[in-house]
Amino acid sequence: MAKKTVALLFGGVSSEYDVSCMSVSSVWENIDREKYDALLLGITGTGEWYLYEGDIENVRSHKWDSDTENMKKAYICPDRSVHGAMVETENGWESRFIDVVYPVLHGKNGEDGTMQGLLEIAGIPYVGCKVLASAACMDKDVCHTLLKGAGIEQVKWLTYLRGNVDYSEAEKAVERELGWPVFVKPANAGSSVGISKVKSAGMLKEAMELAFEHDVKIIIEEAVLNPVEVECAVLGNDELLVGGPGEIVPADEFYSYDAKYYNDESETFLKARISEEKAAEIRETAKRAYKVLGCAGLTRVDFLIDGETGRTVLNEPNTLPGFTNISMYPKLIMDTGMTYAELIDRLLELAAEC
Repeated sequence: MAKKTVALLFGGVSSEYDVSCMSVSSVWENIDREKYDALLLGITGTGEWYLYEGDIENVRSHKWDSDTENMKKAYICPDRSVHGAMVETENGWESRFIDVVYPVLHGKNGEDGTMQGLLEIAGIPYVGCKVLASAACMDKDVCHTLLKGAGIEQVKWLTYLRGNVDYSEAEKAVERELGWPVFVKPANAGSSVGISKVKSAGMLKEAMELAFEHDVKIIIEEAVLNPVEVECAVLGNDELLVGGPGEIVPADEFYSYDAKYYNDESETFLKARISEEKAAEIRETAKRAYKVLGCAGLTRVDFLIDGETGRTVLNEPNTLPGFTNISMYPKLIMDTGMTYAELIDRLLELAAEC
């Protein structure tokens, strides 16, 4: 059987550029070379596209874009007759056929439906959720609204658009409808970028301004008290496999960007320290949310359990979760008996089904 050509997209104009570089390095090292020829299509932080043929360690350390000897201008071509990428060579531009794309991208311009839209136009199968599900899951306000409408319990939240925000009125609204403390978040961002925990009215304006640096829309959520943070890894299109729930014990006051990727003091448990009855309930809710939102391929679904009351809320879905060597999604699926290489293979098979 002929090998399939897989393009691994990484980098991108996103606050999660570094995480993408770490994730794609793990995928590159674990993809089955007997079944797939893999290409590295890198997008710089300023939006330039290149085929990178150098050392994967340069990608992991985010230095690939200075290795000019191993970079060729390249981009996904929207012309369906190409079904792949255009690559610049000494003799001009040449087409490179691609069977399937794995967008190992996180955050804006990769996980939010924009890249998925390009790949739909190009007619190339790709790993992960389609355009609408990607966009809906990325926007925390839209996602909360859809899940609440389906009867899946959410935290209470308020939404604000950048512009003429009356911060004094925002403080009053929080006190009236949510209570302190609260979390202030960009509506469209991931990996806890731009998120603040706010314990009193005097801290709210600064936190909102920080969140507005990352998006034109922000949300303010009620805080779940003494939360147990658990995550499920969902894999599949029609028939779903659910790994977990696993448990996160953040080193910081909440699971911040630093706590996720750089702080060794954060702890993870592949088996959450909760009852099997609660675990089964969370797995079923994860599957239900996956279907309500129209997800495909993979999504990590995160929950919060109130440490005092036991109330469980769905925190957020992540349609292209981290695939670094410490990321929960691959660990939870591997805990079901699948190897990392088999997981990548299954994701590529699911992409071809859609």
